[in-house]
Amino acid sequence: MKIRLLVAASAVVLTQSFAAGAADINVLSAGGIRPPLEQLVPQFERASGHKVAIKFVGGPTVKREVDAGGAFDLVIAPPEVLEDLVKAGKVAAASRADIARAGVGIGVRAGAPKPDIASVEAFKRTLLNAKSVAFAKDGTSGTHFQGVLERLGISKEMEPRLKRTTAADLANSAGALVARGDAEIAVSTVTTLFAPGIDFVGPLPSEFQSYNRFAAGVATGAKEPQAAAALIKFVTAPVAAGAYKAKGMEPAPQR
Repeated sequence: MKIRLLVAASAVVLTQSFAAGAADINVLSAGGIRPPLEQLVPQFERASGHKVAIKFVGGPTVKREVDAGGAFDLVIAPPEVLEDLVKAGKVAAASRADIARAGVGIGVRAGAPKPDIASVEAFKRTLLNAKSVAFAKDGTSGTHFQGVLERLGISKEMEPRLKRTTAADLANSAGALVARGDAEIAVSTVTTLFAPGIDFVGPLPSEFQSYNRFAAGVATGAKEPQAAAALIKFVTAPVAAGAYKAKGMEPAPQR
């Protein structure tokens, strides 16, 4: 399957003449889409000859990074963040493309008993019975989870056992804390819970589910706009769908 994906993706790059020469592409990306990108980007590099450097941050942080003057060729962010950048003239509107979406879910340390989250009441009991719950305070999923605690009416009760992480600190992400045994439960975008040392329990109950959507666009100040556009075409091609599905994501419909 990987070989077929690489061959097909190579054909996309070569037949469209995306890579006129090797380029260094700087990408700023929301962290929730990191796992499938880490699979797809090396394939793109082999197929195109380009090199890709990605900086991962929390979804809401993307705009602040761009506004602070960061030099990026390509931006991957929640659609509302990308639209703000388009309106500000910092991302080319014509380059915008939807990539995929992912829900918010629960993970535990590999081999640990999986708690019951099948209903709102079961989910609430699981949280209240947990010794510690980790989440990214600056990530889209973390912001959503804090709202869920408010809706459940247990914010004050949960406060002593909450472990707040940052989306950019991969070594101390919510999933990493759970994998090491430093937290009992991780609440995160489901993609990040398909990782060594973590067992994916399941998505949040439908009443509390929220989807993190990811879209891409070429920065108007890009040094390598053609190479960045090639990368967008690569990660949104039909052959890339398997990489998203393998990490619990739903690829965006092709237009």
